[in-house]
Amino acid sequence: MVIDLIIPTYKPGDKFQESLKRLALQTRKPDRIILVNTEAEFFDEEMITPYDNVEVHHIKKEEFDHGKTRDYGASLSKEADILMFMTDDAIPKDKYMVENLIKAFDDPIVTAAYGRQMADPEKNYIEYYTRIFNYPLESRVKTKEDLDTLGIKTFFCSNVCSAYRRSEYAMGGFEHKTIFNEDMIMASKMIEDGKAVAYQADARVWHWHDYKAIQQLHRNFDLAVSQVDHGGLFLKVRSESEGVKMVIATIKHLFKKGKLYLIPKYVIDTGFKLIGYKLGRNYKKLPKWMVLKLTMNQTYWKA
Repeated sequence: MVIDLIIPTYKPGDKFQESLKRLALQTRKPDRIILVNTEAEFFDEEMITPYDNVEVHHIKKEEFDHGKTRDYGASLSKEADILMFMTDDAIPKDKYMVENLIKAFDDPIVTAAYGRQMADPEKNYIEYYTRIFNYPLESRVKTKEDLDTLGIKTFFCSNVCSAYRRSEYAMGGFEHKTIFNEDMIMASKMIEDGKAVAYQADARVWHWHDYKAIQQLHRNFDLAVSQVDHGGLFLKVRSESEGVKMVIATIKHLFKKGKLYLIPKYVIDTGFKLIGYKLGRNYKKLPKWMVLKLTMNQTYWKA
């Protein structure tokens, strides 16, 4: 089985260099690591010289698109049976990450798999707990039959650490104009087609953000726009209920752990997320100038 790993990069830094080091130590190394870098001037070629399986291909900032850029990387892979994707700020937790991720494809019905994201409780405790909520300890395989119980989480799949069976990916690939959420769009199509998406809890990566409240609003605005623009099953299942469950669970957890001082920030961040999401779901009713103020991705609207 041939595995190629595609990583979009933009001003890659220390996390990316650590990721390359750990990828080189994997029990099952990717056969090729294909970097699609935005803006050559921000890329230090010396970062990849120690690795003989790493190559870089540069694009301009105005060419970047969450789906199209990853699909371009996939097009550079000619022989791989499995197309793996990561982001440049995700770091493998251990040397078994790749091996554990691709085990999902032992099941012939599985066409996509994604790993478990973890956050450091010392650096961002709220993110640490919400990661556990969204990425539990138990692995599972999700199909269309799970829609009634899991709702929107049936489609959950993250290109922070993911893999796709090449034969199924070739049937459509990532959408070429996506503001965000290209991974869940792909997963929703696979689920709708009767395929399965696997969550591999033992394929672990360190990955978290320290977004401010306004950044949460922008991010959730784009998330909702992606759901509206690509429709399908996204518009037939509710996502708010999952968000409410996480909010209640997180507040209870913070109370239990005596971290009451974190609750105001969490409530404010959650409020901004909800506002962003609601505005995004109704973006077609908003004037263009407001949309450009609310989005994280100006290029998407100008293309």
